[in-house]
Amino acid sequence: MELFEDDTPQPGGNAHDYTVSEISGSVKRVLEGEFGRVRVRGEVGRVSVPRSGHMYFDLKDDRAVIAAVSWKGQVSKMQVRPEEGMEVIASGRLTTFPGQSKYQLIVDTVEPAGAGALMAMLEARKRALAAEGLFADDLKQALPWLPGVIGVVTSPSGAVIRDILHRLRDRFPRHVLIWPVAVQGQSCAPDVARAIRGFNAMAPGGPLPRPELIIVARGGGSIEDLWGFNEEIVVRAAAESAIPLISAVGHETDTTLIDFASDRRAPTPTAAAEMAVPVRRDLAIWLGEAQTRMRRAIRSRIDAWRQRHSDLARALGRPDALIAPAQQRFDLWAERLNPALRSASLRNRASFTALEARMSPGFLSRYLANESRQIVTLSQRFKAAKLRNLQQARKSHADAQAKIADLSQRMVRSQKNQLGQLHEQVRQLEQMRQTLGYSETLKRGYAIVRSGDQLVTSSAVASAAKTLELEFADGRVVIDAGGRSAAPKATAKPRKSPKANPDEDAGDQGSLF
Repeated sequence: MELFEDDTPQPGGNAHDYTVSEISGSVKRVLEGEFGRVRVRGEVGRVSVPRSGHMYFDLKDDRAVIAAVSWKGQVSKMQVRPEEGMEVIASGRLTTFPGQSKYQLIVDTVEPAGAGALMAMLEARKRALAAEGLFADDLKQALPWLPGVIGVVTSPSGAVIRDILHRLRDRFPRHVLIWPVAVQGQSCAPDVARAIRGFNAMAPGGPLPRPELIIVARGGGSIEDLWGFNEEIVVRAAAESAIPLISAVGHETDTTLIDFASDRRAPTPTAAAEMAVPVRRDLAIWLGEAQTRMRRAIRSRIDAWRQRHSDLARALGRPDALIAPAQQRFDLWAERLNPALRSASLRNRASFTALEARMSPGFLSRYLANESRQIVTLSQRFKAAKLRNLQQARKSHADAQAKIADLSQRMVRSQKNQLGQLHEQVRQLEQMRQTLGYSETLKRGYAIVRSGDQLVTSSAVASAAKTLELEFADGRVVIDAGGRSAAPKATAKPRKSPKANPDEDAGDQGSLF
């Protein structure tokens, strides 16, 4: 770039008019030619990695800041990736960014040079508190499965509380108590510690319900913005909390000391709301599926026992089939008996005729008597054999019937026991459904506030109402705006909500501020 000797442009002279791009190009060439490749030592400031994969961060000391960028290909080759608070030595080349009239360092390698002052202080405090056992797993408490009241420690004017309330309303509406605090600055740590201890100091059954779960939340920020949650007073309050506590400070990559002392760490405030309550719709679907599976199991078990009974009955055989062989043998001998008797009579008659001439009446009488005895004996033997066969067949039939009856009794007892167990499971599910219902909620100490036929869900509506009606489990009480109790209503029967579905918006509540 050329100037006149006195460095003052002369009107009407032949001085060259530079464009902005020419000036930027000249500055770029001078800067890159003067410095070329450099190594810069400094503390890493805030790090940003957008979807493009490039990494943008700051290198700073106590007097100046240099913007630095690493392109996607260089980031993937880095053995050490810069993190906020680290002291590093960055190697690269200096250049300018004409779009914003600033210079920046294009970094291709990063070497650790030691932790920054803040990070060193943070690590020392972390080691000291861990040595006291404040981060021990033995102190961690299990989160309640479905808390009735949730305490939230955060700023009431930020987007964090709106995200938490919106997520709770979508999943399973719950009663929420908000303790407003400053989430950064000098008053942040005392406010947060006071809020945690204040929730723990609330007595059960007091004017305000005691929370069953505490969520400490704020949005993302730099390490300086989040420093209040690294203070010792906050960490000790979180570790001493008798109420289970979820820390949701910053975004997923942000870590503070309260995360180590809390019972559960959430990557975001929205994720903390998801950890706090289940999805009501999923529970309803699960109950329906469980009922369907229970009915299907009952039908399947009954059908299986019925089929088993039928199979065993076929294996035992029919009673008439057991008697048929003996009956057939008896019929066969009965058919042979008469011809045999006739044949024997004919043979005896022939012998008698031959001997008739020489037999005397006395001999004949003796002979007939002897033959008659033989006939009677043979007849008795046939009758005894028939009786034994019939008795044996009846005994076999009786044994078969006894076995069938015993098997049936066993099957009936087993089915009754299983049906009893299934009825008990159905009773328990029904008891759970009643416990989560409208009337049972009132019996646990809650109340519904109405102004006429309108539900009161905010302090503004309550302040504008002339009279308020408080509905409890055993009746209703009407009070005027000045707090004086009016005459209670005659009926003590709780009436149904005017909404079509009492479960919808059950967790909506007014602002406490």
